[in-house]
Amino acid sequence: MDKATFAAGCFWGVEDVFRAVPGVLATRVGYCGGMTDNPTYHEVCSGETGHAEAVEVSFDPSQVSYEQLLEIFWQSHDPTQLNRQGPDRGTQYRSAIFYHSPAQRLAAEESLVFLERSGQMCSRIVTEIVPASTFWQAEEYHQQYHLKQGGSCRY
Repeated sequence: MDKATFAAGCFWGVEDVFRAVPGVLATRVGYCGGMTDNPTYHEVCSGETGHAEAVEVSFDPSQVSYEQLLEIFWQSHDPTQLNRQGPDRGTQYRSAIFYHSPAQRLAAEESLVFLERSGQMCSRIVTEIVPASTFWQAEEYHQQYHLKQGGSCRY
């Protein structure tokens, strides 16, 4: 089993996307990339903790590669929007790849360059590629939110 962490707007929708991928064994939503220990949703939403809403993906690399997960990440949101996705605004909704190894960093950087050169984006990609910091799991009611409540976050 391996781990990947992505931020691409509201973590409810991002989790939905990755949970549907064959080879993804588990997901959990939470907060990454900030400076406050064990932040709450309310604190993260204030924009003062520096965290992004993120999804930690546990996957079987014999079934789905990290590179395939990167492709899904790029396709699941607009990586040219700075600190927002759809109606959600704030640094907690930024686009980010939190890498867990040098190989993940290289794959993420190469995929970003490939996407930029492809001409698919009309604007500059603003996605951060940064080392994974402590992942703070969000409150239980956020986990698999749409399975519990119905609906979706698709923009």
